[in-house]
Amino acid sequence: MIKLHDKYFEPYLSEAQIATAVKKIADEIAADYKDQVPIFVGVLNGAFAFVSDFLKHYQHPCEVSFIKLSSYQGLTSTGIVETLLDVSEDIEGRSLIILEDVIDTGRTLQELVHLFSHKNIKEFKVATLFYKSAIYNGEYTIDYFGMEIPDKFIVGYGLDYNELGRNLRAIYQLNQSHMINLVLFGKPGAGKGTQAEFLKEKYNLKHISTGDVFRYNIKNGTELGKLAKSYIDKGDLVPDEVTIKMLRDEVEKNPDASGFIFDGFPRTAAQAEALDNLLESKDMQIDATIALEANDEVLIQRLLERGKTSGRSDDVDEAKIRNRFDEYSQKTAPLRDYYEAQGKFHVVNGIGEIEEITERLHAVINQLQEA
Repeated sequence: MIKLHDKYFEPYLSEAQIATAVKKIADEIAADYKDQVPIFVGVLNGAFAFVSDFLKHYQHPCEVSFIKLSSYQGLTSTGIVETLLDVSEDIEGRSLIILEDVIDTGRTLQELVHLFSHKNIKEFKVATLFYKSAIYNGEYTIDYFGMEIPDKFIVGYGLDYNELGRNLRAIYQLNQSHMINLVLFGKPGAGKGTQAEFLKEKYNLKHISTGDVFRYNIKNGTELGKLAKSYIDKGDLVPDEVTIKMLRDEVEKNPDASGFIFDGFPRTAAQAEALDNLLESKDMQIDATIALEANDEVLIQRLLERGKTSGRSDDVDEAKIRNRFDEYSQKTAPLRDYYEAQGKFHVVNGIGEIEEITERLHAVINQLQEA
């Protein structure tokens, strides 16, 4: 086990396994291109080790160039792929083969295809050392790959976690036993949002608010956002499968998180089961559901006070507040039964100073980490 920054990684692939995968790709490409002079384009920074070893196995005439793209700050995708280093213009009529370290969702590959689509090249092929086929949703064929791997976050052999780990000779995968995934419940005014902010900072968790995710997708006109809006515009409920796909995207965009706080989802037992299935496909699980509980009368006074400055009409009408409480109780009851059956439902007193409530939450989570 090794530690990089705040995370632990365990051995996954040996030097020998990597070498075998590199030679496999070199041999397959050589069989197709030994009578040509292809241009190999390595994608920096991650593929430098792969390209170096690949060329030692490829014993035929070839040219080599590099391209550098960036769509990440740390390990979080910005959604915008920038070209930081381009190949030379003298590639018309040539066979070009991209050498990638790992292909997962296909976002970077899509940008590469678009980048070379107007270059008038003879043909375009894609080779990757590691291929996460389970999450690849691109429209382009992966022509050569060293080995298929599951959707695990890996470091080593050029791959990094916040720039550490590139010089490791073997491949290590994130030790997910250290991950903590939570569902946070609480009536309006219980301080759920405030506490989520503290928890995500202390435990390096990603706070996924379903409302925020919907607003982001709709505002940015994503495919899922357009689909959700089509239901909303007709006055229909957005199907659970659309919401789950949005949540899947959020999980995949945050491989550096030590876990997730789900807020606003699930709201039914069926949704809870769907969330379990999503996380299971990532070798993850919900570790605990925590309900911040408080006396209704205390919360009503808290909301009425908040309503003086929040500008929310439902924070100044006591009748509306009580209706929201009733709706919460009706929806949460079956969820409580669902998670209690799994031994994952915890109740935390939501009354007191913010710091006191935070400490109560820490006690629950620390117990999970020690288990």
